[in-house]
Formats: sequence, structure tokens, C-alpha cells
Amino acid sequence: MRINNFQLHSDDEVIKKNVGEVLRSFNFEFAHGGDADLSEFDIRNTVDGNKVKTTLTAACGGSERIFKASDKIRPEEKRSSEIHRLIKKNLYTIITENLKLLGVPYGIMHGVRPTKIVHRWMRSGYGITSHGIIDRDRLARRLKNDYMVSYEKAQLLTEVAIRQLPILKNSDDKKISVYIGIPFCTTRCLYCSFPSNVLPSDDKVEQFMQVLTKDIESAAKEIKRYAFKVQTIYIGGGTPTALPEIFFAEMLEKVFKNFYSDSVEEFTVECGRPDTITVEKINTMKNFKVSRVSVNPQTMQQKTLDRIGRQHSVEQIYTAFEQLRNSTDFKINMDLILGLPGENLADFQDTLEKVLNLNPDDITLHALALKRGSALQTQLADEISAVEDFELPSDDEVRKMSELAEKNLRAKNYQPYYLYRQGYISGQIENIGWCKSGAEGIYNVQIMDERQTVIGVGSAASTKVPDNEEMRMASTFHAKDLTTYLRDVDKYIDNRAITLAEVHKPVEVIEEITPESVVEEIMSESVVEKVSEDKPEKNDKPKKKKRKKAIKNAE
Repeated sequence: MRINNFQLHSDDEVIKKNVGEVLRSFNFEFAHGGDADLSEFDIRNTVDGNKVKTTLTAACGGSERIFKASDKIRPEEKRSSEIHRLIKKNLYTIITENLKLLGVPYGIMHGVRPTKIVHRWMRSGYGITSHGIIDRDRLARRLKNDYMVSYEKAQLLTEVAIRQLPILKNSDDKKISVYIGIPFCTTRCLYCSFPSNVLPSDDKVEQFMQVLTKDIESAAKEIKRYAFKVQTIYIGGGTPTALPEIFFAEMLEKVFKNFYSDSVEEFTVECGRPDTITVEKINTMKNFKVSRVSVNPQTMQQKTLDRIGRQHSVEQIYTAFEQLRNSTDFKINMDLILGLPGENLADFQDTLEKVLNLNPDDITLHALALKRGSALQTQLADEISAVEDFELPSDDEVRKMSELAEKNLRAKNYQPYYLYRQGYISGQIENIGWCKSGAEGIYNVQIMDERQTVIGVGSAASTKVPDNEEMRMASTFHAKDLTTYLRDVDKYIDNRAITLAEVHKPVEVIEEITPESVVEEIMSESVVEKVSEDKPEKNDKPKKKKRKKAIKNAE
């Protein structure tokens, strides 16, 4: 729907953001003086006691109409959050009921981690019967009522949240995850907005390895300092296997030596592009006890791979998968993207059938999200570029892909186990992981729930430390820009130490994580030798006093 004059009577940045999210979900656009469906679009919100009221004045063709909606604040919820939710809900109700636009699958639920809402409700006892049984229908109905989520998506969210409970219950304040960011790829995909770099010269990689080693060793000291137990290790990027064999083996050695112990339940390497997977790298991963890997075709349509800049063939996908499957008992994930340029339902169905025939342990479905920074979004925004050259599927087509995928995955005994959403996501749907029973990715669940400490190492990595008592999140971020990370790594190491000290108290005596002899034994078995010496739900800022204390504790 196109509008000419828009006015929101509020200076509150959160309200501006929330209203903007609702309007974007219905594809509202400014006509900028051209042909418009509405000449005026005026929104006023008021709070009267325990009620939030929204008034929309809309004008078209010289006639003006006024629409109103209101709802009550839930007393058990935080008042400010309720006001913001109800402003969104009221506007959504007016748009669907009065302006007669079709609702979207997730209603007013625009957050990245929607399952956190269900977990919070269950922790408070909501949706739990007096006999301790989870009432799925009650949880789904509240999602539908509070957030205008379709009942089908509400059921899916509830199913995922419940399936995650055994993993989340098997945790405590001392169990953590470690993320290592390797910021290199062989090429940059058309849709990519991640902070990755095309693989540079060996000299530059060597410089990165030296800095990464310092980062890793500093993080390992923090783990000993607080007596943390590493539950999962996740090496992502970028594409970690884009590293040449020698550097890849060196990187895995450093990670294993500093972070691996008997407490590790899952060790993941994102192999990503099949053209970066070699027999040598597979053997190195096997020797260093990697348990979970990925082969990410995104699509099995060669025409699409060529268009989006993947620069590998469908045949290489099959080869890489079979090499990994035959080497050891890796849990293998495969990523697919719904809504890629030029693809239709038949293309996606063909891709899905080919991937299901390989029988991976885990299939993650991503809906294309056109983020700022991606080459595709930049070109689509360029008036010189022809939009039809990209032939993006409609939201309706993408939703059909999603429905087809769910039907086929359930038929093959895959179960949904983690879910998240992004802005500007095709079809207004979700990114979702499906797996065989027992193949759930622990890290995927923990990173989405945000109740476990995650120590970030490497370029673009983030460290997040939940304070579950005060219901806040302490966090710090390494630079996304590679040059800045290499130059300022000491600053990021210090920031990480301070952030950990804000929440955790150090202990005095900790044993070594991994005996040196174990590393030496593994390295002697590796087929790769180094031949050269020439790598809370709120995000409140802590109080100054607490941060000063954290700085002192970190020293």
C-alpha cells in the first residue's frame, strides 16, 4: 500500500521502530507525491490507566476515516514492554480488520529469538498444568492472541521451544560455549551481508593466525580463571575450510589445545562451501575430534549457484558430502535458502528431494533476507539495475516453499528444533533447523536462548554473558573489519575480560584443560604438517560502579 503523507505523533525511538516494523511487514511504501492509495496516514497512541489506545486517521480521495483499537496491559508483564507491544498490536488490528490487508505469519513478532518468549512463560509457570504437564495449545493460543501470530506458526514455535527443554535444562552457570570466527571465503555470495573477506595472500593469513592465537590463548586463560566447562565449540565465519590446509590444521590445533576437554559435548566446524572441503581437512577434523560439520549447498540448481556467485558445482556438493559421510560418524548439516533469485517452487522441490536423498542429520532452512551490505540489496536499490534481472520469488511463493519443506521433512522423520527470524526476510517466515532424533545442534539451541555464556574469539566474534539473576546481558564485540581486528586485538581481549568479570567471580586453582601430550599425539597422526614458520532480553549498560569493579576483577 502506497501513502503520501505519514505522521506518527511520538518522539519515542522505540515506538518509531515498532510502528516501522509493522508497516514494513505489510509492504507500506511512500508514494513521494505520486499515485497513492492513501493521501494521509496519521497515528496517535495514548495510555489511559491499564489501557493502550491507538487512533489511525486515513484519508483517500478527499474523504477522511478514523479507526480505533485498544487493549489492556497484562499486569504480570513489564509495563513499558506491554505498552510497546500493544501499540504494535493495535496498529496491526486496524490494518487487518479496517484496511482489510491480509495478516502475515508472525503478526507483530519481529524479534530474532521468538522461542525465548515461550521459554519465559514456561519458566514462570504459564502453560504448565498442576500435574507438571505442558499445555501446548494454551501456549500457542497466547502467542496468537498477544502477538497476532498465525495458529500454525504459534504451534511451530511452541513445538520448537518444548523440544529445546532437555538441552537447556542440561546446563548451569559454569557450562559455556566458545565461538571462533574465521572471516574468509573463497568468493562473496551475491546475497551475503556477513563480515567475511575473500581469502587473501598467505602473508595476510599468517598475520591473522598470529593474532588469532593470541586471542585464543587469552580466552583460554579466562576459562581457567572462572573454572568454566566448555560444552560446545563452534568454528564459523566466513568459511573456516577456506583456509589452506596448513593454516586450517594449525587453527584446529590451537582450538583443540586451548578449549577441548572431556566436558565438550559438541565440536562444530562450518565447512560451508563444498569446494573448500578436502580429504586432508576431513582427516584433520577427525583427528581433532570434530563431531559436527556442514555442507551448505544453499541450492542444488546449477543456474542459481552460478548466479549467486558460489563458484562450485552440484557434483562437488555430492562429492564433499560422501567424503564426510564415509570418513567417520560426523553429524552433517546442510543449509538451504528459500527465495533465491530466479528460483520457483519446482526448483526448490527438486533441491529438497536431492538433499533428502543424501539423508543428512540436520537440514537448516533459511529464507532469503536482503540485508544492508549485501551485493544483491545494493544492486536492487540501484535505479540503473533492472530488478527483473534478479527475479526474486514473491512472498507467497516463498511461503509455499516453506510449507512444502515442512511436509516433506516431517515425512522423513525430521523434527524442528531451533528457530530464529531476521529483518527483511522473504515470505515473512523464519529460519529453522530440522534434524533427525538425537542430532540436535546444542550450540544452535544455546545461542538462540541466550542463557549460556558464549565466549567469542576471532574476527566479528561476540562474547555474551547473561546475568540470569539480574535478567540482563553483558556483551562485547570484536571488530567486524579485519584490519581493525588485527590492529586492536588487545583492546578486544581486555573488553572480553571486563565483560566476564561483570557477572562471574574468578576461582583460585584450575587444572590444565588439555594435556600437552594429547595434542602432540594427535598432531603426529595428522596428515597435514606445517612446513613453514614464515592467524537478556535487555541489553542494558552496566552501572559505572559495577563496571569499575569488573575492571578491577579482570586485572
